[in-house]
Amino acid sequence: MLDVTKTRDAHVDQRLRSDTMIWINSVRADGRPHSAAVWFLWDGSNFFIFSMPNTQKVRNLRHNPNVVLALDDTKGGEDVIQVEGKAELLENNSGVSATLPTFVAKYGTMIKGMGSTPEAMAADYSQAIRITPMKLLGPVE
Repeated sequence: MLDVTKTRDAHVDQRLRSDTMIWINSVRADGRPHSAAVWFLWDGSNFFIFSMPNTQKVRNLRHNPNVVLALDDTKGGEDVIQVEGKAELLENNSGVSATLPTFVAKYGTMIKGMGSTPEAMAADYSQAIRITPMKLLGPVE
């Protein structure tokens, strides 16, 4: 999806790796939209989000896997990055959880600041979601 040898793509990749919040936009069973700000991990190919199992976004994804992700900080509208993708709810035994070293490296200080641990967070936010990007809508070069 991204060619990090290109300036624009390298910038998008850097933001996807460093920004702390992204909005996940999904569709309810009755067709109404739903948005939620979440922590996320970008591994260069897929996004990973960890959720409590019975949230609205998880219920939405059970019937419609189509999502749009939007970065929280658009720098005054000059740096909008959105990604259309397909979400997959991963099984609890997939080995993907909030204890992933790259997730802990990104959010460990924030988790500790909340008086928690990666293990406790992984227990509470036990539903792993993998989002495969289908289309990038990013800043224009």
